[in-house]
Amino acid sequence: MWGRKSCGGCADALLAQVENDKRISLIRAWSEGERTKADNKAQRKMSSILSWENTKMATIEAEIKKNEERLEKKKADSEEKAKNKIAMIHKEAEERRAMVESKHGEDLLRAEEAVAKYHSTGHTPKRGAGCFSSFSP
Repeated sequence: MWGRKSCGGCADALLAQVENDKRISLIRAWSEGERTKADNKAQRKMSSILSWENTKMATIEAEIKKNEERLEKKKADSEEKAKNKIAMIHKEAEERRAMVESKHGEDLLRAEEAVAKYHSTGHTPKRGAGCFSSFSP
């Protein structure tokens, strides 16, 4: 009887040990599952953050490019206006030069006509006449 009782106690102890091992194994499996779920959740959130960041960066980069294009267009328009103003200044300067040359030619012709008249009539120009009014011999 004593042998049976001691083996029966051994069986109970072994059964308790198996139950304990089973419980520990289930806890480990549950713990590993929870760790995996937490890792997956964190990975999804990291992926979501990366996607958000990429979207925001693309939006800002598009805005920067749009601003650069707008500034380039504004610069080109400004340069074109300046070139047009320069062309107008050159044109007006040429017109003024032409007017001065024309007036100069007319004045020379008038003077030559007056000289011819004075030669033909034998008269001398009056003092104070013409451009040399302050000149006296």
